Amino acid sequence: MQQQMVDAGKEVDFTFDYFDEMLMANTFEAHILLEYAKEFNKQTEFQMSLTTAFFSERKDISDLGVFAQALKDVGLSEAEGMARLKDGKAHEKIKEVEAHWKSLGVNSVPTIVFNRKSAVTGAQPVDIL
Repeated sequence: MQQQMVDAGKEVDFTFDYFDEMLMANTFEAHILLEYAKEFNKQTEFQMSLTTAFFSERKDISDLGVFAQALKDVGLSEAEGMARLKDGKAHEKIKEVEAHWKSLGVNSVPTIVFNRKSAVTGAQPVDIL
């Protein structure tokens, strides 16, 4: 599967750099910052910054320094974003969203939901979507 991702990445000029010590990060705080970025219409840009940091640059995307740099890279306030991580309401919102999707049966990533009626799990080729 990793080779398939590497090959697919090459098709869109993206580098997947898998390595033996690669660990999955806890992305809860990243989701808080994604909601913050959404307020400024920068959610996709911020997500791509974190995706590149993790898959191409071997960075820990649960690290506060990585978050701070990603916020700056997309033109968002580092101070505001980092303050959001300490906001209890922001934590609760993410927990509510997570509970909502789990209640609908979504329990893996990626899961792509179409019009809240049907879903496809796992990475899929464009022709399948």
